[in-house]
Amino acid sequence: MLAFALTGLLTSTGTVRELGGRLGDLLPAELGAPDALARLVDAGARLDLLGGVLALLPMSLYGEGLRRALLRFSGREEAMTAWRGRLAALPLLLLAPVLLYPLLLAAGVMADLADTGGAGAALGRIAVGFYSVLVALTLPLAWGFRVVGGGRVRGIALIGGALFTAACVSGFLQGFVLFLSLPLDLGAPFGGLTVVGGVVALGLWLFALHLVVLIGWLATQALDARLARRARDDAGRAGRSAPG
Repeated sequence: MLAFALTGLLTSTGTVRELGGRLGDLLPAELGAPDALARLVDAGARLDLLGGVLALLPMSLYGEGLRRALLRFSGREEAMTAWRGRLAALPLLLLAPVLLYPLLLAAGVMADLADTGGAGAALGRIAVGFYSVLVALTLPLAWGFRVVGGGRVRGIALIGGALFTAACVSGFLQGFVLFLSLPLDLGAPFGGLTVVGGVVALGLWLFALHLVVLIGWLATQALDARLARRARDDAGRAGRSAPG
């Protein structure tokens, strides 16, 4: 919601509504995803200053949660973990409109391909969606691993891990879109309460996506450890081969 609001300031609310509508046209209607997206875009377009300030609280709490989660795999402890994570997440707001606007433009391209029809256009739509999300997520994930999470890894490991994680998350989001196309009655297990079923389903997918992020961080740490061993081995061989 904050990303849509800031993108509206960068461009205009009309542009955000139009491109958001194009994105909604790409989503399957079986589970009501286009209407949900339209409400989200509208909420972002109408967000005032007070609402934006209040929305910073849950965003900062996300930063705290990410830092606590990643620290569990680092084997170190620190003071003021909560505030470190919360404050480190806030600069991502500056990136939000810069990253969301190109994504919305890519959604417009995907919508044009959908209107074209055919197997080639379908493959092109999937490719544009996959790689645009991959590119948009790489920098926030790298920031999340290194700054928000306080991860201490080499730059090359950080870049490789962020790219790998972004690719995995982008692929899972393609799977989420496929899930949205299934003719499911989400309220059936909850006495017909579709809202409850929708919240549970969304929570399940968010849980899965965050597992992917944690696995990506573990892969980043493993890559960093491998690079460290290689550097030590190279230094050892250089020492043994040195004259005298």
